[in-house]
Amino acid sequence: MASNQQVREELDARAMQGETVVPGGTGGKSLEAQEHLAEGRSRGGQRRSEQLGHEGYQEMGRKGGLSTMDKSGGERAAEEGIESDESKFRTKNQ
Repeated sequence: MASNQQVREELDARAMQGETVVPGGTGGKSLEAQEHLAEGRSRGGQRRSEQLGHEGYQEMGRKGGLSTMDKSGGERAAEEGIESDESKFRTKNQ
């Protein structure tokens, strides 16, 4: 049976070859990098949702979906007459 160290070394070697060995670790060039990427993504989205509230997080997603390379989602929504209710945004710091 392989030790934990041997398994980690094998996964690290596969990661260095470009394989994603940790769910959510896409783009990491080592096992450790992929672990950090996976942790950051899951905690980051959850944290933002807690800060903005459920409705605010959804509203932020709507605006993000309208963004282009030239304009932010807010600018494009204003141009096209799409209303955005920023009263739904809330933070725990305020």
